[in-house]
Amino acid sequence: MSERDRLNTQPLEPQLQVLAETIQELAEARRGDSLALLALLRTLERLHQTIRDGLFQESLPDNRQALYGLLRDIETTGGWPYIYRMKLQALLANLQPSEAIEGIPTLPNNHLLPKELPEEYKPNN
Repeated sequence: MSERDRLNTQPLEPQLQVLAETIQELAEARRGDSLALLALLRTLERLHQTIRDGLFQESLPDNRQALYGLLRDIETTGGWPYIYRMKLQALLANLQPSEAIEGIPTLPNNHLLPKELPEEYKPNN
């Protein structure tokens, strides 16, 4: 990113900070409400996808020098933005062994899902 481009993004920083604080306050106000927090995460993911697939792709450089500048900026300022999705096993780790869902076998070490599915649960090839 050129110095001129960097200067053009500086006025955005205070707005982004206000937006981040607003989202954080919204999340804190819903602490303990997994459905509301999930809705917030889904909204953020949709917004990320909309910006990435639309406005960002439209703004990509059309020459090597500008592309190099963008890639250098991505590398030096924190990498590519990524929205991490939890794995199902991470969600199930919060369940107590006594809360195991009926029909899902538990293992001796209290893990709900085996790493390898039993034959009866595997799709036929």
